[in-house]
Amino acid sequence: MEASQAIGWETARQLCREIRRENRRKWYRWTAWWCWGCATFTRGDETRMCFANHPQNRGCAQVNARYDAGR
Repeated sequence: MEASQAIGWETARQLCREIRRENRRKWYRWTAWWCWGCATFTRGDETRMCFANHPQNRGCAQVNARYDAGR
């Protein structure tokens, strides 16, 4: 199975939302800082977030890892 398989837009968006929800109020985790920075600097525009900034929606390491683990 190829690890860099494309992630569909809806799937990537849903995974991103789940990860951000889990990271809320967990300032002591680097993943929470990553999500905070992504959401802050893109002003919540999902089309500009890390997962959407690369071909095949594979731009966010957290989304990639969760997607690959679930396959």
